[in-house]
Amino acid sequence: MRTKFFSPSLISLLAFLYASLVTGQAHSVEILAQNTARQYIPKAVAVSLEKGQIPKEAISISVVEIEPGRSGEITAKTKLDWRSKQAMNPASTMKLLTTLTGLDVLGPQYRWRTNIYTDGLIRQGTLKGNLYLQGTGDPKLIPEEMVKMMKALQNLGIQKIDGNLFFDRSAYAPNVMEHNTIDGESLRAYNVPPDPLLYAFRTLSFQLGKSRTADFIDISYTPPLSQLKVINQMQLVNQSCDSWKSNIRFNLDPEGGIANTNQPLTAQFSGSFPNSCKGMNYNVVALDANTFLTQGFAAAWELAGGTWAQAPTGKSASVPLASRLLLQFEGIPLADDVQDINKYSNNVMARQLMLTLALEKMGKPATTENGELVIQSWLKGLGLQFPELVIENGSGLSRNEAISAEHMTQLLVTARNLSVADTFYNSLPIAGTDGTMKNRLMTHLRKFLHLKKKPEARIKTGALVDVRAISGYVMSKSGRMYAVTSFINHPNALRGLDAHDQLLAWLLNDGPDPKQAR
Repeated sequence: MRTKFFSPSLISLLAFLYASLVTGQAHSVEILAQNTARQYIPKAVAVSLEKGQIPKEAISISVVEIEPGRSGEITAKTKLDWRSKQAMNPASTMKLLTTLTGLDVLGPQYRWRTNIYTDGLIRQGTLKGNLYLQGTGDPKLIPEEMVKMMKALQNLGIQKIDGNLFFDRSAYAPNVMEHNTIDGESLRAYNVPPDPLLYAFRTLSFQLGKSRTADFIDISYTPPLSQLKVINQMQLVNQSCDSWKSNIRFNLDPEGGIANTNQPLTAQFSGSFPNSCKGMNYNVVALDANTFLTQGFAAAWELAGGTWAQAPTGKSASVPLASRLLLQFEGIPLADDVQDINKYSNNVMARQLMLTLALEKMGKPATTENGELVIQSWLKGLGLQFPELVIENGSGLSRNEAISAEHMTQLLVTARNLSVADTFYNSLPIAGTDGTMKNRLMTHLRKFLHLKKKPEARIKTGALVDVRAISGYVMSKSGRMYAVTSFINHPNALRGLDAHDQLLAWLLNDGPDPKQAR
């Protein structure tokens, strides 16, 4: 008789799947179709599509009204269904699936850990030995958090470090950290690859603006780096601020900063800058991961009053077995990270959340394939079957990811029965207020200023060159709640922005009425 042995990661996944099946079934919500046909496009939406030269076959729409049931659970009724079963590219609305899974599986209070080990000892305020940073994928290890980390190190009695920095990225499989893009724009912040030790999104953010005291341009940057010097050769010009980036020339020497992690770097700006611009951000991913983290850590330590025996030259290495844990630093709660992911559509944060699901449920090294397994298991545990679903990285920055509008809306409906319903709802951009919806629906919302209880739209947006997407909740003027999803996949998708605004405005006005169909 043979004995079967299962790997710890497989056992963990099986246990997770079983728990999901047992606890999740109560959360599944049946969406009831109305007897009346709901397959139409609202007039205002149809008119907008025609103006944008977008065929009706390029859009899918799913609208469901959500009502509280007698037993406390919600009921849902389909109000509008236009090609909703068609698999479509959802762009960044895919983040809804990733963040909802993360909240429900890990919990809103989940915190990432960055462990710092040493092979040395602390004597008379000096750490004689190396520091080993081991990351678990904290997506928001930003300068403010680094300040806290430096203070925690100093609280251990360290004022001087006599050793080097080493970075352990074993939490992720090497292939997920490769810098592959779908558009070739490797220097753009939205294309930053995952990194278990991601610092400040590996993005240099330069702030440009006219000086208050003289006719020249101020340039500052964040995060602080220990060896970066800015050379400003910009000239002020009397022009509109509309295309301010087009006349800026940026150069980093040495290019990529890969010659030496503690080598001096020069960021040179030349060209022209409109004097009408105020506080513009120029973001660039121009350094390799080790250089960026080494100089960022070194600068943070020095700004905190710490010193070095010699400037560190950070290198990749695994934590030695003989080392000891010096500090376990915890990041901000997942609920706060999800706010950033959904409101500002942060791609790398979403990707790292998906990898964290893999890491926590199946062990390291985390892979996107294991992250997808965890998400699929979670869906199955809730009684949700999305056969058309394709997950590539969980952020929507993909040509391959796909889901139907019907199933994205079903996910929104299901979310209302979960314990994390309010956390998830509050993470979505509010039309006319914040995030990617800050400047959307402004004209439409003004019509409701006289109402005591104003309607609102909490909508995640998505955009690629040939994709426009919306998905979220609309609270109408009469107090009805709708879950809505719409995808446009077409070369003219950019012109579909107004069509989506018209759809949301229609729902704000309690639009689901077949008499308004066209």
